[in-house]
Order: sequence, then C-alpha cells, then structure tokens
Amino acid sequence: MIVRTWHGCVPLQHAEGFAKHLELTGVLHAKSIAGNRGAWVRREDQGDWAHFFLATYWQDLAAVKAFAGEHYHVAVTYPDDEVFALLSDPYVFQHQVDAVTPL
Repeated sequence: MIVRTWHGCVPLQHAEGFAKHLELTGVLHAKSIAGNRGAWVRREDQGDWAHFFLATYWQDLAAVKAFAGEHYHVAVTYPDDEVFALLSDPYVFQHQVDAVTPL
C-alpha cells in the first residue's frame, strides 16, 4: 500500500471554509478513485495560520496515478483554492507502507 501526504496552509480566518473545501475537493476526489484505501485530514493551528495535512492511502501506484496523473509527485490543486489564500506545498511525499495503524 502507498501513503501519499500533502501539506498546505491558509490564514486562520479562512480555516473553517478551507476545511470544508478540502473535504469537498481533495478528500472526495481521492475517495472516488478505484484503489483508494482512505483519506484523512489533520489540522494544526500555528499563530495566524491553519496547517492542513492530508494523507491518502492507495492500493498501488496505478491508483495514485489515476488520482494525480503521471506527475504524481506534484500536488493536486483545485479551482477556488486561491479563494482561501492557500499556500500549497508543491511536492507530495509517497511511501510504501504495510498497514494503516492509528497511534
């Protein structure tokens, strides 16, 4: 299984709106792809910024590519991201994992 992690942040005043937007875009998009094994979001506030971490789990690299395309190491972005003044890391990390185990 592959875990794909993304990070982005928005000004705190946009945090609630962006949280909903992320659920309706990245999370729902990921979950709609065959081979997706789940998607989880963590939010951490730091000063004037809200940081969002999205972890998606995939059956294999073909499923990741179905979601992100051939340049799967580049972050997937969505229309209206800029409405929330999103600062998106351009690169995502992907790792082979044996299981999803909550800590």
